[in-house]
Amino acid sequence: MSKNPLPSPARTPRVPLPRAARQHLRTLAGALLTPSRSAGPILGSSPRPWLRRLPHALALVAVAVLLPVTIAVLTGNYGMNGALAGVIATAQTTPLLLAVSRPLEAWRIVFAVDVLGAAALMRTPGTEGETWPWTPPGFAGYLLLLICLGVREPQRTLLAVWLATGAAGLVFELVSQERSDGSQVAMFVASGVVLVVTGALREQREARRRLAAQETISETERGQRTLLEERARIARELHDMVAHHMSVITVQADSAPYRIEGLPDAAREEFAAIAAGARESLGEMRRLLSVLRSDGSDGELAPQPGLSRTQQLVEATVRAGVRAELSLTVDPATVPRAVDLSAYRIVQEALANVVRHAPGAVTRVSVSSIGADLVVLVVNGPAGSPRSPLESDGTGHGLVGMRERVRLTGGMLDTGPLPDGGFRVAARLPLATPETPEDAE
Repeated sequence: MSKNPLPSPARTPRVPLPRAARQHLRTLAGALLTPSRSAGPILGSSPRPWLRRLPHALALVAVAVLLPVTIAVLTGNYGMNGALAGVIATAQTTPLLLAVSRPLEAWRIVFAVDVLGAAALMRTPGTEGETWPWTPPGFAGYLLLLICLGVREPQRTLLAVWLATGAAGLVFELVSQERSDGSQVAMFVASGVVLVVTGALREQREARRRLAAQETISETERGQRTLLEERARIARELHDMVAHHMSVITVQADSAPYRIEGLPDAAREEFAAIAAGARESLGEMRRLLSVLRSDGSDGELAPQPGLSRTQQLVEATVRAGVRAELSLTVDPATVPRAVDLSAYRIVQEALANVVRHAPGAVTRVSVSSIGADLVVLVVNGPAGSPRSPLESDGTGHGLVGMRERVRLTGGMLDTGPLPDGGFRVAARLPLATPETPEDAE
């Protein structure tokens, strides 16, 4: 009995080599016809004016030197007609001025002129015994052009330019081997080295630019995340305060019919409606709080601090090596809960900044009332310790929390450095809730 042959494995279709070669050639040709998107001059984005002018000055010097030298070499060494030598020299050197801002367009002109010039040198009587197809001035000018090209164009374009340079040299080698002295090989190698080095410098510069842009984006996102986290923390703390008051309202409304005798039925229904609305508000607040809490985070079980604990905060700062003193001239029991917590957090963050950035600095903390406002002032002098600060540069995220807490109470915040090297944090928080137009009505 015959056995069924095993099915042959499926083969991946391959692109024929000639077709793949044509695709690559079209890609390289397209790279030669498509300059980079950046049309500005080399070093045009430098903050220093002299650096922005330097490429133009160097290109002008190169043209001023190469133009007369090329004419002299073509007429004296190669025996070329003076008018033709002037045209070729001008077309080979002046595009260097264009190469500062548009190097690929300049390369097209110079490459075409170099090829035509090499063909013209085949008919001149003095070419034998001289460098061909590249003349010494043309060799130097072409390499200068490739430097401009390498620091601007992408790798695909540089590869296409290098291959075009080698192809031109190969064609001239096949056309006239007796005139060739190996200059096309030297040009092929030298151009490859120049393009690799300048291309690597360009890639390094682009990597640094992308890294700086990414750091800027990350810093912005970090600041936004800090702001949102601080707002969520404030919202959780407000929930604790408001929930307490709403719970008191609920209890009072539920117990009013039992504490007050002789209430009419309408009053009992009104108290019942108040209690029901308070309980519903508490439920909505708990649902909102569950959204504000991070996944997997537990609620804070400790009571929220206030100005009554400011002395403990200052003492802990003194133990950390900061010479701090406190002046508390208000009764914390008379301060509204939201203002009390905000003032404490401002003092806490200000003292933490002193410990991080100015260890050993003399610091004064003052909490007082002026009119209907609570004034919190934290002033520190320059660092009084020879040891280095814990953080050499601040992100300013601590000030974000201060601003948000001051905004919560409708107050004002003023922060900034002092002439002696210290820092000042001053907050003015209203002790009474500002009256809104709806309340006035």
